[in-house]
Amino acid sequence: MSSTILRRILANARLYSTGPPPVARSPYRHLRTLALGGSVAITGYTLGSVYPHPYITFISPRPAPAPPDPETPQSIAYTAALEQSLQTLPLLTSLRAQPDAHEWYETRPYVNYAEQLRVNSLTAGALRGPGKLALPPLVRAKRDESEAVVIVHVGRGVCGHDGIIHGGLLATILDESLARTAIINLPDKIGVTANLSINYRAPTFADQFIVVRISLVDKAGRKSKVFGKVEDLKGNLLVEAHATFVQPKYAHLLKSKAVQQMMGDPEPTKSTPVLLSEGMPPPPPKA
Repeated sequence: MSSTILRRILANARLYSTGPPPVARSPYRHLRTLALGGSVAITGYTLGSVYPHPYITFISPRPAPAPPDPETPQSIAYTAALEQSLQTLPLLTSLRAQPDAHEWYETRPYVNYAEQLRVNSLTAGALRGPGKLALPPLVRAKRDESEAVVIVHVGRGVCGHDGIIHGGLLATILDESLARTAIINLPDKIGVTANLSINYRAPTFADQFIVVRISLVDKAGRKSKVFGKVEDLKGNLLVEAHATFVQPKYAHLLKSKAVQQMMGDPEPTKSTPVLLSEGMPPPPPKA
């Protein structure tokens, strides 16, 4: 019995020992692996540097210079180019071509605001200029003042975390945008913020146009309520807000005309908008 078992063990050993001889491996195989890995890493780093994912700015934002003097030739040229970009935004072109476009009007807050008042205004004065709020907002408001769309450009110089717009600035933009619709719906067109409730939904990256959409929720006597949201040009929701504005009892003592100039008076209907920076109408939209 023992010899039979031994023969089976030897037969199995010969069976498993048959096969091709081991392949000789190149001594340079580790070098080839390292070279391939290095090439992949370098390619990935290069592509990441040129086309970084937006959320990389949370960790390592690109360096940027401080906002320049708005009166330099370079700043004036930059503002003119930015205005041209605004006027040719696909979103704005689409809004102007809507079937109900005649029910809306456009205006630019602060454009007719007195200089002695503008210089002491936060958004029209201290924050105005390239790298900050380079352009006056462009407002498209419904003629019954129930809705409005406000387009604003936010620069790199108004950030909290570098590359991310400061939440306080977004609150300010919302407050002023909501106020326009709310105050126009008050009896004497004068009002103050009674409550502003904000929910931040996503980070707002710098150096882009943002869109504020406002709708009137309710108005009764000296009080009006509005809702607004901030989106990027792709329609991504960034911020939402509800606000209540009230007309103070001393409203008759305030300069309502100055407030209307600050918010932007309704302008006469025009066949083509006028570029603020160049005084010339923008090119016709492409067919």
